[in-house]
Amino acid sequence: MTGLDTLHPRLPSPLQELSDPRFARHGLRLLLKRDDLIHPELIGNKWRKLAPNLTAAAGRTVLTFGGAYSNHLRATAAAGRLLGLSTVGVVRGQELADRPLNPSLARCAADGMRLHFVDRSTYRHKTEPDTLARVLRAAHAEDAYVLPEGGSNTLAVRGCRVLGEELSGRADVVAIACGTGGTLAGLAAGLAPGQRCLGVPVLKGGFLTADIESLQRRAFGVRRGDWTLDDRFHFGGYARSTAELDAFAEGFEDRHGLPVERLYVAKLLYGLSTLADEGAFTPGTRVAAVITGAPLVE
Repeated sequence: MTGLDTLHPRLPSPLQELSDPRFARHGLRLLLKRDDLIHPELIGNKWRKLAPNLTAAAGRTVLTFGGAYSNHLRATAAAGRLLGLSTVGVVRGQELADRPLNPSLARCAADGMRLHFVDRSTYRHKTEPDTLARVLRAAHAEDAYVLPEGGSNTLAVRGCRVLGEELSGRADVVAIACGTGGTLAGLAAGLAPGQRCLGVPVLKGGFLTADIESLQRRAFGVRRGDWTLDDRFHFGGYARSTAELDAFAEGFEDRHGLPVERLYVAKLLYGLSTLADEGAFTPGTRVAAVITGAPLVE
């Protein structure tokens, strides 16, 4: 037993409509799917992806992967503390081992996660069986339950399908920021016919289409749902930003009193605002933005 039921998640998460001039002037309705309110520490899509995997772990040590600013590592570490599970985070960048921990990794360590740093070449090959076996041995975690980077596996994708089902018939376009693509893979599969899903990747590279299709085939047997990606809004890559993006996020916060998470949510909202200005949505369209996280409080 993981005791997930004792954490009292707020499900389904609220769907709120905002009056925002950037959208209203184009005749659009902006809705926010507040997955950031599911649980104060297992926030947003992290709950949806982690919950089925923590159940499958059945009390074993959970080992997973991420970069120095990984929301997934933070959520896994918090889950370990809340549920009394041992966690190991394999962090990209051996050079980080000798540096002070940034606020994100410091939070992981404070929550009891054991951090294991690996060089970037090893990290790139982490899914290969021989490399993974070496990492598990080096981390003294051969018997651990292994979660992939971002928590995106078949169980996670199926868990995120419920997000789409919660939005069935309640929006015309559902948009979400994407890291590894697992949440979109499930979300798109859960939407009703006539709804479409838009993904805004926060990493550059243009590789996610194939990854999402692969995740859907493993989870459902075929590609599911009407979904597309727009790769223009990564602002240089993961955890990268610009003065323009910061100003946009601050303006949104000032108008609505809603703190905007910068790694994912700010890029999503900026992308949707740009698309609205470009005429990508017809007047009357209900656009739902999935708020997958909240800012890190240091």
